[in-house]
Amino acid sequence: MSTASTHRTQPAARAGVPASDGVSQSGDGAVSLKDLLFDVTSIDLSARLLSRADLERVNPHRGDMALLDAIVWHSADHTLGIGLKHTRGDEFWVKGHFPGKPMFPGVLMVEAAAQVAVYLYNARLPEPKLAAFTRIENAVFRASVLPGDDLFLLCKEVKWSRRGFTCDVQGLVNMQRVAFEARVQGLAL
Repeated sequence: MSTASTHRTQPAARAGVPASDGVSQSGDGAVSLKDLLFDVTSIDLSARLLSRADLERVNPHRGDMALLDAIVWHSADHTLGIGLKHTRGDEFWVKGHFPGKPMFPGVLMVEAAAQVAVYLYNARLPEPKLAAFTRIENAVFRASVLPGDDLFLLCKEVKWSRRGFTCDVQGLVNMQRVAFEARVQGLAL
């Protein structure tokens, strides 16, 4: 497995803004490497390091709010990671968001990515902690996620301490289109 040693860096003048602000996708909708938070070319995206059940040992989310189906990959130091959310037609949001044209809500996209951040945060602690959102910054939504789509969630640590974390996150629909990007912060309770 790769440790994704090739990282895209953020310009110092734009601190606090996700590295992929201003994403430009090619005419066929494909995502180019420069659009991503980090290089994924050497990562096996079909791998499943942790299942939904495995995540329950680390993440506190349960029931309908346990949004991750798997952790696909993480770096050896847990500063980078990729999670997977497979959207299904039987989920609670389908009937109401929106009737006849279901789209995975943006707030749940960000929540799913934050759950990857919580996993990376807790993976370095002797005992998992309950970490809650304290901030979402610079969220931009670029593409719809529909029932049946796979939403790959990239997470790149910006700051980590025992008290909390700051991460840049990004969602990719079927690894073809950028669905969203944001910066999230969490604090251990």
